[in-house]
Amino acid sequence: MTDSTDADTTRGGAAGFQLAALPALSRSTVDRQEPLRDDTHRLLETWPTARVIVVDERGRTEVAPGGSALRHRPATDFGDRPPATAVLLGEQDGVMWWAVPGTAPDDAATANPGWGQGPDPARTTSPTWFDLRAVGSLLGDTEAGLLTTAVSLFNWHRHAGFCAVCGAPTEQVRSGWARHCTGCGREEYPRTDAAMICLVHDGGDLVLLARQPLWPAERYSILAGFLEAGESLEACVAREVAEEVGLAVHSVRYLGSQPWPFPRSIMIGFTAVADPRAPLKLADGEIEDAKWVSRAQVRQALAAGGQLPGLILPGGVSIAGRMLESWAGWHQPERG
Repeated sequence: MTDSTDADTTRGGAAGFQLAALPALSRSTVDRQEPLRDDTHRLLETWPTARVIVVDERGRTEVAPGGSALRHRPATDFGDRPPATAVLLGEQDGVMWWAVPGTAPDDAATANPGWGQGPDPARTTSPTWFDLRAVGSLLGDTEAGLLTTAVSLFNWHRHAGFCAVCGAPTEQVRSGWARHCTGCGREEYPRTDAAMICLVHDGGDLVLLARQPLWPAERYSILAGFLEAGESLEACVAREVAEEVGLAVHSVRYLGSQPWPFPRSIMIGFTAVADPRAPLKLADGEIEDAKWVSRAQVRQALAAGGQLPGLILPGGVSIAGRMLESWAGWHQPERG
């Protein structure tokens, strides 16, 4: 593996592409207000004008018809002060935003329409509960960031109920941004797991796509894997590609990143070049199929809503989808 060089900008500049826009879940605009998390007086003072979103244990929240806006409520609906389980999301235009855990109705959507499963939130005509995977790309910048942060924090709280040192119960503190051990007094903060995701191409008009055995039929995406202890991100790219499909890569280059709170990852996007003539060696039990796909075919699939016979691409909420769109030079048509 080598550092990125001008060599990867040959053949029409295809290899030198950049992300056309921020990934859907990286568009947060709110001021997170870290110093405010311990300011009880200020939190109480701003509570009456704050807004609150409710998120259930599966990461679902109520969204407006069409899936483009969150349904939020006045903070005073939840009492005269923030509940103990509330998390402070930040401030936007002078308004404090919080999230509280709640319960969705029994008919709340659970499937991700981006893979052709479940109802399409863009077609709803009444307020409906959906998860972040379903509506993350439909929400505006501010609201996408709010829901991403809320889902991230609540996922962490659900798995951090006991101290990793002494095993005693922990309690939520600092407006939901830390947990305090009731036994040894240790304070713990939200954890994020680093993972690389890499678009492997040939430096021209071919991109490598693969599918896992558990995915829906015909679903393909780019390669990804978790960073190991003592490993650089670039080394992780080379190792994961070699392990999953048996290819050596070069011209590794950073593209961008996106939080992926399922349950607590940060996806760090790269592009790399490989030889399409080299044999593919698929990781047994991990990669069911891999194939080189042309730019024209990717564009055709994107124009068809991400789905062609034999090729279902990742949806707009994922950084994988944004990376493929950017590599293909495809731009989503304006909605009429």
